[in-house]
Amino acid sequence: MQATESLVRSVVAQVLSELSQGKRYDAVTDIMGNASQGHSVQSRLTTGRHGVFSCVDAAAKAARTAFEQLSERTIEDRAQMIERIRRIAIDQCEELGNMEMDETKIGRRKHKIEKLRTLGERTPGVEFMRSQVFSGDHGLAVIEHAPFGVIGAITPVTHSLPTITGNAISMLAAGNTLVVNPHPAGKQIAAEGVRRFNQALSTEYGIDNLICVIEEPTLESAEELFHHPEIALICVTGGPAVARAAMNCGKRAIVAGPGNPPVVVDETADLDRAARAIIRGASYDNNLLCIAEKEVFVVNEVFDATLDAMRRAGAVQLSQQEVDALTAVAIEAVEHNGRSRQIASKEFLGQDAVRLAQAAGKQVSPETELLFGETDEHNPFVSVEQMMPFVPFVRCRDIDDAIAKAKQYEHGFRHTSMIHSNNVRNMTRMGRVMDTTLFVKNGPSFSALGVEGEGYISYSIATPTGEGVTTPMTFTRERRCSLIDDLRIVGPVGGKR
Repeated sequence: MQATESLVRSVVAQVLSELSQGKRYDAVTDIMGNASQGHSVQSRLTTGRHGVFSCVDAAAKAARTAFEQLSERTIEDRAQMIERIRRIAIDQCEELGNMEMDETKIGRRKHKIEKLRTLGERTPGVEFMRSQVFSGDHGLAVIEHAPFGVIGAITPVTHSLPTITGNAISMLAAGNTLVVNPHPAGKQIAAEGVRRFNQALSTEYGIDNLICVIEEPTLESAEELFHHPEIALICVTGGPAVARAAMNCGKRAIVAGPGNPPVVVDETADLDRAARAIIRGASYDNNLLCIAEKEVFVVNEVFDATLDAMRRAGAVQLSQQEVDALTAVAIEAVEHNGRSRQIASKEFLGQDAVRLAQAAGKQVSPETELLFGETDEHNPFVSVEQMMPFVPFVRCRDIDDAIAKAKQYEHGFRHTSMIHSNNVRNMTRMGRVMDTTLFVKNGPSFSALGVEGEGYISYSIATPTGEGVTTPMTFTRERRCSLIDDLRIVGPVGGKR
């Protein structure tokens, strides 16, 4: 249904409010342009060339021209173009990852680099494209998967260039082009990465602007992108407000929304293995991943032993007093539409465990990756998607209580959940109860994306709209070609026509 003007204005107002409050991906709005340590994004970007544009209309039209040119090329050409993007992401991951860290100042430097390399290696490409054939007495029907055209994309500050890289590979593999409205706090690295991709593709394959980016993104440019006539499909990776805006824009939308992934540990778990997995998943890029472990529910029988395992594995436990001190500064209450709600303070989003410990009044080793502490279920760290390397542990009566609490505090996002258990029935029951897009058993959260697990990776995990971990097929539409009474070669010779 086409959004009304009042609806659009209402959503934009809400997004503006959440920007000012530091909500989720729309959090770090005041850290642009302060690159340091010699990794600053170059000022040589030229508007209107190699995908960098000052306005949505020019970008969309350029992407449309590029789409028409791409449509004349073969699937093998697409594969070669994607391989060029992969090589840039892999070979230049250190330089580009450092640029992203210096601009956004959230997360961990080594993981910014690693994310680009992993996306270059593992994002699905043209090999995921497939056709279906139906053959019977009345001939042949072939279902092929065609591109939509120009896709409008919104990307978050948490993974600015990584999200663009993964989306570009999948969308181009499907035959589309794209226009990106990046988060303002990641706009410089977004533009620099897009420029490098397009410069290489233009030089080697003669098509410029396959990937376009708005160099000064705003909420207004996002709204214009949603409604531009050249945009055939919307892909959003971000918080709840921008997700709602996309789903109400009157076009098909693929939406990767918020999550608050819970972990359950039962009495049969290998506790040392569970502790290592929780630390690795929750500390990755300082807990910025939307799939990362945010809160842990442990059955009472092994609760104390689980905390011991966490300490053995290298995490640092905060005392009750220290947990209270951290909660007081890292979670804040805001007013919205006359109602008070709690959100993560942008001051601590994606910051190192050392900084969080200092705020709690504790000194820890610089090598500390994760803090944890015992809380009750009412501590806001349990209910708020905090995106910082502190994980609350909640004592539960039994497995039924733990699964019920996990269900409650996942908030029905149906995003990601994890269990550590050697009881098949407990694992099965939790998987059915949670109904999440990603469900991980006995591993860190990122294993659900094929990192130390099986499968493939994408940073656009479409939970509200149901597509799941996106692939090139996600960005296609079905086309059916039917040939009546011919081309089926199995059947009676000389049969009736």
